[in-house]
Amino acid sequence: MLDFKALVLFLLVFAHAQDGLGSPAQAPLEVSTISPKPRRKLQGRFLHITDIHPDPYYRVGSSEKKACHRGTPKEGKRAAGYYGLPFSDCDAPFSLTNYTLDFLDKEWADEIDFVIWTGDSARHDNDRRRPRTTAEIYELNRAMAKKMEHVFTRRGIPVVPSIGNNDVWPHNIMLPGPNSITAEFTSIWRAFVPFPSYQVFQRGGYFSVEVIPNSLAVVSLNTMYFYDSNTAVGGCARSDPQDPGNLELDWLEVQLQMFRERGMQVWLSGHIPPSSRNFYSECYVRYLELSLRFQDTILGHVYGHMNMDHFFLLDAEQLGNGSRSGDTSSLASDEPSILKHKKKELYKLLLQEFSDLPHAQNMNHDNYGVVNVAPSVVPTYLPSFRIFAYNTTGQVYRAGELGSEEQPGPLRSLKTLVGPLCAEAEYENSWRCHLEQPWHSSPESPSRMNRLWTPLGYAQYNLRNMDAADATHPPKFKLEYMTFPVTALHPPQASPEAEEAADATSSAARKFWYPVPRRHLPRVLRNGTATKSKKFAPYELEDLTIPSWAGLARRLGRAKAKKLRQRFRRFMYMGADEAT
Repeated sequence: MLDFKALVLFLLVFAHAQDGLGSPAQAPLEVSTISPKPRRKLQGRFLHITDIHPDPYYRVGSSEKKACHRGTPKEGKRAAGYYGLPFSDCDAPFSLTNYTLDFLDKEWADEIDFVIWTGDSARHDNDRRRPRTTAEIYELNRAMAKKMEHVFTRRGIPVVPSIGNNDVWPHNIMLPGPNSITAEFTSIWRAFVPFPSYQVFQRGGYFSVEVIPNSLAVVSLNTMYFYDSNTAVGGCARSDPQDPGNLELDWLEVQLQMFRERGMQVWLSGHIPPSSRNFYSECYVRYLELSLRFQDTILGHVYGHMNMDHFFLLDAEQLGNGSRSGDTSSLASDEPSILKHKKKELYKLLLQEFSDLPHAQNMNHDNYGVVNVAPSVVPTYLPSFRIFAYNTTGQVYRAGELGSEEQPGPLRSLKTLVGPLCAEAEYENSWRCHLEQPWHSSPESPSRMNRLWTPLGYAQYNLRNMDAADATHPPKFKLEYMTFPVTALHPPQASPEAEEAADATSSAARKFWYPVPRRHLPRVLRNGTATKSKKFAPYELEDLTIPSWAGLARRLGRAKAKKLRQRFRRFMYMGADEAT
């Protein structure tokens, strides 16, 4: 039920931003303040949601060329729809934001354990007649936070947000903290940032949460201090230890070491994906080095910002190479349009990187990490969210206690990998040549084999038929695809002998944990008789470990894998080629 005081506050805040131009003709974000409930039984799933971009000025029927704020589209051009304009530069109407979170409230909130929310919860600055203000940015974030509290926190579900490049003004620019931004978000995210983390958060806008106490943590990184479009910082230069990017990575190192010593596992999250295409070179080197040094502690990396669904590998070989591999910085542009860039660039770059991977028998998985970039809620393509499933059974992995902690041979570190490069003047004083700590990896860690806390797969849902939708005929979120094999969705088929023991069989079925609840599967996959589905399960990954992702990358790297590549491309752009 809508909280009246919160609604009045929201309308009052936007009143001063209208400058007499009239209130937006759309319902405000529906928010409520409810006390959190205690923790529940683990469900073995979590939600990743990103880039919501609610827009208070969105007008149904307006023109895309006017940011869906005003005007009438020319004949033959699409008008702004009730739930948004898919495959466009327009931001999200409140109807889409409310519909998405209300859907999650009703259909998914009782099925998940925590939420990773990776930023950009304010509109783009894409309308010169309605420039953004800091007050608007903060109030949009505050309203979004209240909605997240209402849907998740009240159930005892931890929410882990991060700052996006459009959550600050001017966009892309964030000065070293403490500053007004970190102070404001300390207030806005009071329900999400643990009290012991307040001091660190006020300094830099980053924190960690033990989403499963003493077992599993999520780190929220402030990628603004690594982003190469943020000209207010020094780019993690080794000569400046007080650079905010260096301070953040120093903090991350301490966090990872602490979690490792406690036998915990960690997800790293943030807004801007960690690649040489997005990060300052020295920030990227330090991030990649920490990712590999603590490979046995890091379950994975989840990010947003790009709007395109894809994954890529963090590769140790990049640290030994002085070149800036595949510079496609235009793909990381903060302009809302992705469609007007060369869509094929990132797709082709990823295929090239995948094709360069070693053959399976020559691949050393110690050298890799995996970054998952989720598509957005804002309809640059189609509004989407992702539900990850993970293993909640088995024995805890503790570094050095189970099997061999390190691979045979001498201790590996970044400096030993770089080798002769450090003789060159350009790199002599770079981070590459001064990080000598040994790397920790193990084929028995949860990032390398299926055991307790290992990510098993994800199911991705998006909103279809938006053009025909209106207030009385809403669109529907439907499964786009999943990484699981179809056979993992239901209990194993009983043998003829076992079928005679009907009671035992039904008992086993009752105990079976469904990675995707049956009601969230398309009908064709609900009864357990299907064993394959090229439409919904093209990847058939046994789990989301590094070896599984590397195997998929190698498959995509083969020129003969045309059908698999076509599906990968379609998932990246959600059929944008057909829409434009």
